[in-house]
Amino acid sequence: MPKVSEDHLAARRRQILDGARTCFAEFGYDGATVRRLESATGLSRGAIFHHYRDKDALFLALAHEDAERMADIAATQGLVQVMRDMLTHPERFDWLGTRLEIARKIKNDADFREQWTERSAELTDATLRRLERQKERGRLREDVPTGVLLGYLDLVLDGLVTRLASGRATDQLESVLDLVEESVRRQK
Repeated sequence: MPKVSEDHLAARRRQILDGARTCFAEFGYDGATVRRLESATGLSRGAIFHHYRDKDALFLALAHEDAERMADIAATQGLVQVMRDMLTHPERFDWLGTRLEIARKIKNDADFREQWTERSAELTDATLRRLERQKERGRLREDVPTGVLLGYLDLVLDGLVTRLASGRATDQLESVLDLVEESVRRQK
């Protein structure tokens, strides 16, 4: 049997993730059936599930990929910038429209909840570290504990994702994010 190069395997995984992202965005988590995943990726179920154990693993790989990208931005520019990127490039985050389905799955499936939490930890950790650095530099409010600021920003992020997923108007949201950013800054 011929050996397949790492480049070929990486390209195949990229093809699967790109197709799956599109499929989840269009049909939701539950609607992204194996047949639809095959169609979206252009690959057979055997090829897909050779790389990813099951649909959960595939979905969690997308979550991990996005969490890494968002964590990089959050670490250097803050979580509000991640949210601004969501407004500027909603097509990069459209699969997050599955958030309501995922919330139900997180609530009812302990194994999935644990894996989702692991994948999301990078973004939370990066945001917390940035908030702590900003607080040390005197740029954030002193009257609110860092954990509360993190919870506040996380809640705003959840609301933004829900707003984007619902297809409702986003024309005022840049100004809303300005307000959010101002609300966590130290008042001069």
